[in-house]
Amino acid sequence: MLSKVSTPSRPLPSTPEEPLDRMSVRILDALQEDGRMSVQALSERVGLSPAPCWRRVRALEESGVISRYTAVVDPARVGLSACMLTQISLDRHNEAAVESFEQAVQEFPEILECFVVTGDADYLLKIVVRDNAAFEALLQKFLARVKWVRQARTSVALRQVKSVTRVPLD
Repeated sequence: MLSKVSTPSRPLPSTPEEPLDRMSVRILDALQEDGRMSVQALSERVGLSPAPCWRRVRALEESGVISRYTAVVDPARVGLSACMLTQISLDRHNEAAVESFEQAVQEFPEILECFVVTGDADYLLKIVVRDNAAFEALLQKFLARVKWVRQARTSVALRQVKSVTRVPLD
């Protein structure tokens, strides 16, 4: 077991640029490894008594540093073995076009991630579906709903080399 560490009076940064203190980083590292860990187990792991540990976790949640807890599901194990990375370019970049596109993205659960990107495209979508036919149907439905899409280019992910949810806190 780690030795007990004193708790500073201000565990969270006052600005996003200010780094977290060592204890907050230890708590976050432990929770990223196992978000279901009890406060008792967490406190033992990081070397802090349960009450201050719980207060720190609550402060990290309330500040938005911890945005949510979730279970990570293997898409292939639930029948979603096709992963597509789709680049979308818009015809227009006015407020209406961007809002329309981004609202449509929210309505399709198959779109796991959406990034605004630089380069040849405006957006990059990570999409999981059952197979190529399901992707084609989704893309047709999505493009029918969204105005101002100039081009959609898709790469099929053949194999996943790395997938982590853990944010590096060093």
